[in-house]
Amino acid sequence: MGKTKTMKTLIAYSTTHGCTGKVALELKEKLGGEATLINLKEDRNPSLALYDQVIIGGSIHAGQIQKRVKEFCAKNLEQLKQKELGLFICCMYEGDVAREQLRNAFPEELHQAAKNEAFFGGAFDFKRMKFFEKMIVRKVAKVNESVSNLDYGKIDNFASRMNKIFNPFLFLV
Repeated sequence: MGKTKTMKTLIAYSTTHGCTGKVALELKEKLGGEATLINLKEDRNPSLALYDQVIIGGSIHAGQIQKRVKEFCAKNLEQLKQKELGLFICCMYEGDVAREQLRNAFPEELHQAAKNEAFFGGAFDFKRMKFFEKMIVRKVAKVNESVSNLDYGKIDNFASRMNKIFNPFLFLV
């Protein structure tokens, strides 16, 4: 038998207060093959040529994903559509509101190309927020202290699905 190709995954993300960074790291640890984390705040335009699969994630603030995630998607739209693609958001909402935020976070063409999409919950980390951000969270979300509702089961399921997508022989199992 010939040597099996190692899957290479890029996890491109942007994080404001660290929640999405935590999720990206969790995904990296759970994915098979080689996974590379790139914070889009530090590298706005990583090369996609090296990767078989790309996962893109960000967090939702005032109903919007980070500008750097939007720019990355727009700039690389055609290339991203050719990859095994996964999309995720971190947000404090669940159900229909979270689905709507996920839908609005990425271009429709990427939703159509994506093999996997998810929302994982989110966090309000008061230690990392500025005064004004804390004030808004207290008023709008009625939250007065740090809180997290990350769903690690959803993260596990997402990673598992991404691993299965790439293996063309999985149906033989």
